Amino acid sequence: MAGVRRRRALGLLALGASAATAGVLWPTAASDRRVVPSRFGTVAPLHSRSAAPPTGPVPVVRENQAPGHTWPPVESRQPAVDDRRRQIQGYASATSVAHGETIDFHVAVDPAGPYRITIVRLGWYGGAGARELLTSPELTGGPQPVPTADPRTGALVCRWPVSWTLRVPDDWTSGLYQAIFTSAEGWSGYAPLVVRDDRRAAALCVVVPFTTYQAYNQWPMDGTNGRSLYYGYRDGLLDYGRRAFDVSYDRPYADNGWPKHLDRDHDFVRWAEQRGYDLSYATTEDLHSGRLDPTRHRGVVFCGHDEYWSRPMRVAAERAVAAGTSLAFLAANSVYWHIRLKPSADGRPDRLVTCYKTDPDPEVDAAGPTTQWRTVTPDGSDAEQGLLGIQYNGIVSTPQPLVVASAGHWFWAGTGVADGDRIPGLVGGEADGVVSRHPRPGGTGVTLGTAGYQTRYKQRRIQKTHLYETSQGGVVFAAGTLFWTMALNRAGHRDERVERATANLLDRMARSR
Repeated sequence: MAGVRRRRALGLLALGASAATAGVLWPTAASDRRVVPSRFGTVAPLHSRSAAPPTGPVPVVRENQAPGHTWPPVESRQPAVDDRRRQIQGYASATSVAHGETIDFHVAVDPAGPYRITIVRLGWYGGAGARELLTSPELTGGPQPVPTADPRTGALVCRWPVSWTLRVPDDWTSGLYQAIFTSAEGWSGYAPLVVRDDRRAAALCVVVPFTTYQAYNQWPMDGTNGRSLYYGYRDGLLDYGRRAFDVSYDRPYADNGWPKHLDRDHDFVRWAEQRGYDLSYATTEDLHSGRLDPTRHRGVVFCGHDEYWSRPMRVAAERAVAAGTSLAFLAANSVYWHIRLKPSADGRPDRLVTCYKTDPDPEVDAAGPTTQWRTVTPDGSDAEQGLLGIQYNGIVSTPQPLVVASAGHWFWAGTGVADGDRIPGLVGGEADGVVSRHPRPGGTGVTLGTAGYQTRYKQRRIQKTHLYETSQGGVVFAAGTLFWTMALNRAGHRDERVERATANLLDRMARSR
């Protein structure tokens, strides 16, 4: 029977497999590689905005015409991989990779034996949700150790050997991908990654919040060793006082490898690709490093729970707004914690996320302590409201309806709503509102909806959904709730009014400038 299971598991992975395509990369748009100085030191390279506007078939539209595969895959209905037994787990050497570049995967298998790695792109695909693009040869792996936490920072850094190296084919469409590790026994684990398209400036760029994924990553959730920026373990229980101050990308995500909050991004990806928007994808690390210059795009969409931001990320976003690029934040609690990104011990950049969450920060630099953005400076001038128009004000104890405001605004066009209409259950998880003592952005601002709610600490708060238009012709939208993207795609939450309003927003962003 073991042999039958092995043949079945490894055989299923071969579906949709293809050989990596070779070829010459398309020319990259000309860019000015000058370095932008600021009072915080060097920030991302300033690219030229002379890149040609998108022409020809939209790659995402063409991609979604291909036959899809059901997501989640059938194999995931088996008992999930867990962090106590760690049947098969792995991690990638980068959060994003461009055409022609390589990415390494580091995989542990227990018990030792054969496995394969399948690369899947998530999208619409006629409702199937994914497409299998490539499967590795049969590989052999074995158990790997859980590292000892750094005694000062709590960081858990795996130094597992490279199991397989992938060169990204030149014809892969930019998007949110998953590496699926499947053992001969049928166990499956995941590792997310993004394929960028550095050759072409799509109208809209979707930023996937890997910094926040890693902040919440409690691997291994074994009651003893796991550390995130929130908790460690004490006597088998999660304990805030045992949290890590550094978390590393060189480790799997907990249990089966699907990061906490990724579902929110996936809801948007399915919906937006179904509607045929001209999209490319990048990660928060790309925004930090300058690989993503948001001014090359008409709009940038932060579609998920995007809570952890470095100073270079913030500078790049503010520079984009000043240049007329539009931003959409489709969640809440965005730009809340200030972080640093540090290299790994072997010099690979941006492999550690640092957030002490308290001041004094023993490693403080010119960017300020790694605390809440609203407390980085004593006067609160860095509060996230200055970029977003609203900011985090509580955890919603029970989902509440969003009460429509400014129904005559273009945002609500075609939805049929009137002021005072209620969209049930749209405000949930976490919420944003206005804090009067903190700075507000320039431009013309409008409240598009509100909700009164009670926090889990029995406090009364007012949530707001907000948008402002800049003098440079862009818009900045903040949904102010973690449930917004659920209303776009998720069964039991979809709302046609939210879908139409979000389409109005993206349509406006895509034709701005």
